[in-house]
Parts: sequence; C-alpha cells; structure tokens
Amino acid sequence: MSVNLTLLIVMGVLYACGIYLILERSLTRVLLGLMLLANATNLLILATGGYAGLAPLFNKSTDPRDYNDPLPQALILTSIVISFAVTAFMLGIIYRTWALARQDDIQDDAEDRRVAKTPSFDAEDDSVVPEETSEFPVTAITEAAKEGGPL
Repeated sequence: MSVNLTLLIVMGVLYACGIYLILERSLTRVLLGLMLLANATNLLILATGGYAGLAPLFNKSTDPRDYNDPLPQALILTSIVISFAVTAFMLGIIYRTWALARQDDIQDDAEDRRVAKTPSFDAEDDSVVPEETSEFPVTAITEAAKEGGPL
C-alpha cells in the first residue's frame, strides 16, 4: 500500500495546528483546533483505506479483491457526525460564555490556585486507622462463639 506524501504532510500540519490551537485560552481557538483535529483524523482514516478500488457493485466476473473497502468511508462519515456534534456543543458553550461574561478567554480561578498550593497531607484524613473499628471487639465475638453462646 502506497500513501500519498502530500496527504501525509497536510495531515501532519493539520494535527500540529490543531494541537497548538487546543492549548490556547480562547474558546474560539479551541473550537478551531478541534475542527482541525477532526479533519486530520478524517484524512488519516482515508489514507489507511488504501487504494481506491471499484464500486462495490456485484458482478460475477470481477475479482473480490478489486472492490473498494467501504469501512473507511463509513468511519469517516461517523467521524464527521461526531465532529459536528462536538462543534455544536462548543458553539453553545462559547455563546453562553460570551452572553454571561462578554469574554472568550478562560480565566485563572483563584480557588483552583489556592487548592493547588495546599499540602497533600491532611492530618484528619491521613491519620492511622486502627485495625478494629467496630463497637464489638473481635475477641469478644470469638470468645462467645467458643462458649457456644449467641453471637
């Protein structure tokens, strides 16, 4: 199987630009990055599909290996539908953010920074837990069982 070098270069550029845009703070740029990643993935699936073959129409004289594989086309169609849904969801988030705050950038949260600076050891949560936490000690239960009395 031979893959077109131009297709691979375009796919690499789309992946690189998409990853760069996803790392931005602007939601619009994140949306554009997601769209570029979806298109690069579609090209990847197309490239892995192999050579274009004959249409999958039944003819007794045609060798079955000459037919085109419809699976990559179905995967690309599924990818297009999923990327459309993600794009619509992100557009809703962008619109809501713009309607509420009149800004497109994600701001640093002071509470997140405060939590990140706190030590991970908490004296109450990380203290040593005794082995027996029941009201009824194990020794009393085993002694009652030995005597044949009720547990």
